[in-house]
Amino acid sequence: MADEDQDILDSLEKEASEFKKDAEIDRIRKAFPLDAYAVLDLQPGVPESDIKMQYRKKSLLIHPDKTKNPAAPDAFDRLSKAHLTLMDEKARTRLDENIADARRLLIREHKYTLDSPELKTEDFKKEWRQKTVQVLLEDEARRRRQMKAQLQEEGREMRKEEEEIEARKRKREQQEAWEATRDERIGSWRDWQKKKGGEADRKKKKKMKVLG
Repeated sequence: MADEDQDILDSLEKEASEFKKDAEIDRIRKAFPLDAYAVLDLQPGVPESDIKMQYRKKSLLIHPDKTKNPAAPDAFDRLSKAHLTLMDEKARTRLDENIADARRLLIREHKYTLDSPELKTEDFKKEWRQKTVQVLLEDEARRRRQMKAQLQEEGREMRKEEEEIEARKRKREQQEAWEATRDERIGSWRDWQKKKGGEADRKKKKKMKVLG
């Protein structure tokens, strides 16, 4: 094979590789972000080993260091987030439950049974994916409302605690101020007692003088 022919083949292979990378980046960015399976292009229920393998394969393909595509960093971040979600047992369980709920809702809406042949059709799978998006959006909205309510409750508890701290501080300052004027109050009382005693003596002497 001539060198020129080899150069052409190498160029075509490179173009095909870049096209594949661009297509995968585009697919990831169009996938529904709350569905980690869709982002990784996996079916729900796959084993953890498949998740790891798929992530490694796709992360190597679209890594920003491996392509000049300006959207690569965004796609890579989405892919990494999806991978973390599926590797988190609690997050993955919640996602699996939402996907299962979407399937049950469709079966109920269409009055299918678990043995209905329609469940195996591509149309049902497509409708299931659409229903999953709806269920995930509702779940996310519910989660955010719960988080907002929790933050508001924490804010109320924090304000209550701050008010209690402030009240204790004022009480302590009042107590300290009272203690600080103790000697002054005692001195004033003694002066008053002396003055009172002096006046009593003068009145007594005056009375005795009049009697004499």
